[in-house]
Amino acid sequence: MPNPVLNPKALNESIKESQAGFAAGERGTYIPPMTDGSSTPWRSTVTDVMTVNGTISATAVLFAILLGAGVYGWSAVDVLPKVGAASLPGWLYPDLFVALGLAILTSFKPKWARYTAPVYAIAEGLLLGAISKLFDAQYPGIVMSAALGTMCVFASMLFLYRTRIIKVTDKLRRTVMAATMGIFLLYMVGMLMRAFGGSVGFLDSASGLSILISVVVIGVAAFNLMLDFDMIEKGAASGAPKHMEWYCAFGLMVTIVWLYMELLRLLSKLRER
Repeated sequence: MPNPVLNPKALNESIKESQAGFAAGERGTYIPPMTDGSSTPWRSTVTDVMTVNGTISATAVLFAILLGAGVYGWSAVDVLPKVGAASLPGWLYPDLFVALGLAILTSFKPKWARYTAPVYAIAEGLLLGAISKLFDAQYPGIVMSAALGTMCVFASMLFLYRTRIIKVTDKLRRTVMAATMGIFLLYMVGMLMRAFGGSVGFLDSASGLSILISVVVIGVAAFNLMLDFDMIEKGAASGAPKHMEWYCAFGLMVTIVWLYMELLRLLSKLRER
C-alpha cells in the first residue's frame, strides 16, 4: 500500500504548533532567527524537539516490534506442502482492518504516533509474517530474496540522498507524490473489481505488462524512501516537536513494508514465467 503518511502538510502543521507554543512562552524561550542572511532556523532551548537520532531510535524500536510480531504471524500459518493448501489463523482478517484503521488514525493524529505506531507495528507484523509464509510456501526462498532486495534498495536510496547525487526538489516531490496517488487509486480499483468477482490481469498476472507495472511501482516506492529521508532531515532542522520522531518513524516503516511487499509480488511473477 502506498505511503500516505509523510507529507509536507503534517510536518508544517506540527512546526507551526511548536512555534506557537514557544511564542506564547509555554514550552521554552523563543530565540529569534539569525539576521546574518542565512536560512538558519530558530532553535528551542529545551530538548522536546525532533532529532534525526531520535527518529532512528524510534524506527529501530518499531522494526523490532514488527519483526517479533512477524515471527508469530509466520508460525501461525500451517502449510500442507503435498496439497499446496494453507490454514490461515482466524485473526488474520480482523488484524488487517486493525492495521488499516491504525494507519489512518496515525496519519490524522501525528501526536498519537508514540502510542499508535507500536500497536500498528504489532498488527502489521502479524499480517506481514502470515503473508510471507504463504509466499514462501509457494515459492521457496522468495522471502529471503525480497528481504535482501528491500535492504539493498534502502541502502542505495540512502546513499543517493546523503551524497546528494539525487536531490529532493519540489518538482521531484510533486512527481513522486502524484505517482504514489495514481498507484493508490489503481490498487483501489483493483480491489473493487476483485470484490465483485472480477480480475485485474495487468496487475496480478505474470505478463510482461504486469511485470513492468511492478517494476515501476517499486521505483516509486524507492523514491518515496528519499522523500521520507528528506522529511526527517527537514523536521529535525526546523525544530519539529518530539512526537514527530515517532510519526516519521511510522511513515518510514510504512514505506519499507510497501517496498518489501512489491518486491514479493515482482519475484512471484518472475517465478511464474
